[in-house]
Amino acid sequence: MNLNSRRSFIKKTALAMAVAGLPTIANATEDAYLPTATTDLKILFQGDSITDGNRSRDNDWNHIMGHGYQYIISSKLWFEQPGRKFHFMNRGISGNKVSDLAARWQTDTLDIKPDILSILVGVNDANEAVKDNRDYTAMSYKNAYYDLLTRTKDSNPDIKLIIGESFLLPVGAVKANWQRWSDEVSLRQVIAKDLAKEFEAVFVPYQSAFNDALKRAPADYWIWDGIHPMPAGHELMAREWLKAVKKGKLI
Repeated sequence: MNLNSRRSFIKKTALAMAVAGLPTIANATEDAYLPTATTDLKILFQGDSITDGNRSRDNDWNHIMGHGYQYIISSKLWFEQPGRKFHFMNRGISGNKVSDLAARWQTDTLDIKPDILSILVGVNDANEAVKDNRDYTAMSYKNAYYDLLTRTKDSNPDIKLIIGESFLLPVGAVKANWQRWSDEVSLRQVIAKDLAKEFEAVFVPYQSAFNDALKRAPADYWIWDGIHPMPAGHELMAREWLKAVKKGKLI
């Protein structure tokens, strides 16, 4: 193949790949390394058992991120963009409510000084309300969450926030008391969305994504007990998180 023919072939191939929505060689290199993008970003995931994902509490890198949406997100971005030198961390703890996060916020969040902080919390607060624990009202959730975000912004005004929406599907014990569960979680969904707007955070609308997923498969395909996602549910969460974060141009 002579030089002119080779150039013509490359141009035609690039055009065909672009039409098909496939990355060209140049774009693939750019996507992999992003030399002009911010590097060494410290990205912290915080929350309850959904974020915890049975993560290791030591230096076992095989399980350091836990097993769930946060693992999928970090694995994908670490693989796709090695030149960015991301520092992903997970400090989710099973059973945590907003008040539990507040009690450990200094050491588990502020002292880490993340550039990007992703928070998913609320379902355990709703659970306490379902059990008629009057210490955990929607208003107490709002006040505690507001204080948490205020502390965070006061400590680091430049931090980028991601607030995940609590979610629920009618499975198991949740289905048996669906109306009460739905009412309590819905209240906290509205609060989380309002706080995201007030603190200029990216909001991840998980509930609508799970609702849409019911058109493809039944509820227990996505969430096994109404609260904790199945593997496909975690993949759904990861995709929604990435979509929202990329739209907000945080990464």
